[in-house]
Amino acid sequence: MSSRLFRWAVAAPLALALAAGLTGCGSSTPATSASTSSGGTAKTVTVFAAASLTGTFTELGKAFEAAHPGTTVRFNFGSSATLAQQITQAAPADVFAAASPATMKTVTDASLAGAPTTFVRNKLEIAVPADNAAKVDELKDLTDPKIKVALCAEQVPCGAAAVKALDAAGLKVTPVTLEQDVKATLTKVELGEVDAALVYKTDVIAAGDKVQGIPFPEADKAINDYPIAVLSNAPAGDLAKQFVDLVLSPQGKDVLTKAGFEAP
Repeated sequence: MSSRLFRWAVAAPLALALAAGLTGCGSSTPATSASTSSGGTAKTVTVFAAASLTGTFTELGKAFEAAHPGTTVRFNFGSSATLAQQITQAAPADVFAAASPATMKTVTDASLAGAPTTFVRNKLEIAVPADNAAKVDELKDLTDPKIKVALCAEQVPCGAAAVKALDAAGLKVTPVTLEQDVKATLTKVELGEVDAALVYKTDVIAAGDKVQGIPFPEADKAINDYPIAVLSNAPAGDLAKQFVDLVLSPQGKDVLTKAGFEAP
């Protein structure tokens, strides 16, 4: 399965944007009305999910397709804030999994989703390059002007969590870059463009030996709850509910906890 983040072009026809941007687990066929079974029943479920869920949801998407032959799971991974905006602008989707209650609230306040369920929690770590050439050991090291730091933009969940953690520590950090999602922020560390970044623990784990993760106590003051919901106008409502059921099942919990997510 290949999955990639895309930015929704508001001015373009939504159907064309979806055909150009979404990717699926088992097929590259666009998620349009053509994606049907011989009986005419929709066989594609479209999931909008926070970038930090890329690895785990990709794995769960493969499992879902295996359990539902002929069904395709298509993902749009990105900043929860951007995804919520896309949904409120009528982007066709079936499921929304956000990295914070605040971004989910954007959708529920617009009456575009049913009652969300919190399925995991996540917290921050300091990510540094594998060699940690800048010798970062703790959160206050990020206040050193010689240390190049990347943060998520404040309007996205990982950025809001970073602000909360830094406030809890009474620290002021001036980043050299603000990124629109956690994956882009971590990439700055992986490429050696910055000395450190505040990202989710799960993303540090997923990066393997490309980076080191440094826990810090103030992260406990900025834990993010992740809610998931079936969207009210889901084109494939039954499949959407079944996908959410998989995420909430023991199988889903096992995949998520192995990746470093915590139980709610």
